[in-house]
Amino acid sequence: MPTSGPWIEHFPGNMVWSNACLVTKGMAPYGAVALGEIDEICERLRRREGEYDAWEQEWCAMGARLEKIAEQAAAAGRQMTAGNYYLRAGMYYFTGERFVYPGDRKREIGRKALACQRAGLKRRYPNLEFVEVPYENTTLPALFMKAPGVSGRAPTVVVFDGMDNCKEMSVLFNGLEFAARGWHTLAIDGPGQGESLRLRGLYARHDYEVPGRAAYDFVASRPDVDPAKVVVMGYSFGGYYAGRVAAFEQRYVAGVAFAALHWDLAGWQSEIKRRHEIDPKNTAQSAFHFRWVMGHYDDADAAIEKARKFSLADVAQRITMPFLIVHAADDKVVPVASAHKLFDAIGSKRKHLKIFTAEDGGTYHAQVDNRQVGVDYIADWIAANI
Repeated sequence: MPTSGPWIEHFPGNMVWSNACLVTKGMAPYGAVALGEIDEICERLRRREGEYDAWEQEWCAMGARLEKIAEQAAAAGRQMTAGNYYLRAGMYYFTGERFVYPGDRKREIGRKALACQRAGLKRRYPNLEFVEVPYENTTLPALFMKAPGVSGRAPTVVVFDGMDNCKEMSVLFNGLEFAARGWHTLAIDGPGQGESLRLRGLYARHDYEVPGRAAYDFVASRPDVDPAKVVVMGYSFGGYYAGRVAAFEQRYVAGVAFAALHWDLAGWQSEIKRRHEIDPKNTAQSAFHFRWVMGHYDDADAAIEKARKFSLADVAQRITMPFLIVHAADDKVVPVASAHKLFDAIGSKRKHLKIFTAEDGGTYHAQVDNRQVGVDYIADWIAANI
């Protein structure tokens, strides 16, 4: 697979739009988007690339169009069809919200995205439960996908999102594969992620063993979960979270970093800030997204200062459970050197590093260019190590 070209670089010279587009296209195998609809949106965006509001307007216009069709189908009793339209509408709203500055408008689009995704998932996946995980003095929203036909207690994978993803995505590209293998999945929006960030104002924290512990307590209390076979996994920015949880919460049986983050988050974000000042189109993030996740969207320096605690350098040796790192050789978002550093520092005797190349079928960050090859590899490794 080439490391560039229209699939990965849909908007040549504009990494921030191309990366966001690829993340959305990557959901096509799971029925959450349609490539024809994306192509229609992007053709309009090509003509509006210099307009500030174009991204939000075009993605949300498609979301509104499909939401209306979904409502008509639901009113006519065609619930499965409605579910498909709701699911795609929600994903397009979620994509459209990506570059809207934090505030009332962003919150409203986020609420609409989640409502549509929820309406779609309810109709399409009867084996899915919408749950709340007790956490400190509140709860974390999560989706529990049960493996169909499994009786008794089964292995379960707890999945934390990346910086700009949500549980409604990970429950599909991870949960469907894990369910097919007889495992349950808890896809959870931790602090700084998805619904927890957008609607509940919960910002990222470096000590992710706290939400990691809450997630374990929740699944282990269920009669359908084997508490001795619970795996913690995180993708993209969640790769840091999975490593941190594995280091401090030993009740998990294994851990997976689906992209290795972070060795030095403050240094990484300082470099992104520098690149933004030169050309805001040459990174995978907007100028404010990381700051928003940290709870300092109006103060880049405060966000970077908070990020200094987000490092596995001093804790990786505490990881003693089986641990897998999956990374891309040509990762333009997070350099592959991060994966090698983390692997070398992990204390476990049962650690494994898989670097995907173009010949493996996927070489972009977190294998979003061909997500299934990464998920298959992870699932095979989990099966062999729990």
